[in-house]
Amino acid sequence: MSSLQFFLDNWRRNNLINLNSNSGRKRKRYSQMSEINVTPFVDVMLVLLIVFMVTAPLLTVGIPVDLPKVKASALTDQKDPLEITVKIGGEIYLGESEVDVENLIPRLNAITELNKEARIYVRGDRVVAYGRIMEIMSLVNSAGYIKVALVTQNPKDN
Repeated sequence: MSSLQFFLDNWRRNNLINLNSNSGRKRKRYSQMSEINVTPFVDVMLVLLIVFMVTAPLLTVGIPVDLPKVKASALTDQKDPLEITVKIGGEIYLGESEVDVENLIPRLNAITELNKEARIYVRGDRVVAYGRIMEIMSLVNSAGYIKVALVTQNPKDN
């Protein structure tokens, strides 16, 4: 059997063409269905959207402090900075772990691997004494770190 004969037999068997009729008007055409069901895709996307909307606020980590509100432009930096937080009771946190004043610089050196160009943010509760914040900043600065900045809150953020 030739390939042409095989092809025509399959088409006749599936009623895709009718070679017995004399007129070309009664010939059935094969039409391919080209619809895509997007309902499952939309369902999955909506579930992912809801999951990300719920989890995004939970991803912000840090020690909660009442930052002073000032009008200043925000700093933009590509690398994540280290945060030193001074709470209302005078406790000092490096990242999320509490440290003593005498252990602050050795821990800072270990985390930054003695990179004195590392950006360090100092956050302090607004009722903490100015002298306590300056003490921490001068301690960090005397250790050789030159990129030390204070963190405040924009009045619009409430």
